[in-house]
Amino acid sequence: MLSTYGFLGWIVIGALAGGLAKLIMPGKDPGGCIVTILLGIAGALLAGFIGNALGWYSQGQAGGFIAAVLGAIVILFIYRLVARRR
Repeated sequence: MLSTYGFLGWIVIGALAGGLAKLIMPGKDPGGCIVTILLGIAGALLAGFIGNALGWYSQGQAGGFIAAVLGAIVILFIYRLVARRR
């Protein structure tokens, strides 16, 4: 998917994944919607590169979007842990 749509495609996928991660893990996050979208983009990039490198799915498959949502959830969870300690 990264080669098909480029970096802009991952930003859109990441924004959608961040929104879904926020729906799955509701709560009050410091930074609001923008930070959630940025965390979703980071999760999508991380999950996309790891999933492709390990051969779990190929580019353009639905598994990439599922992995992006899971990556966004993981990064959102880590962000909440770090933000609570401050």
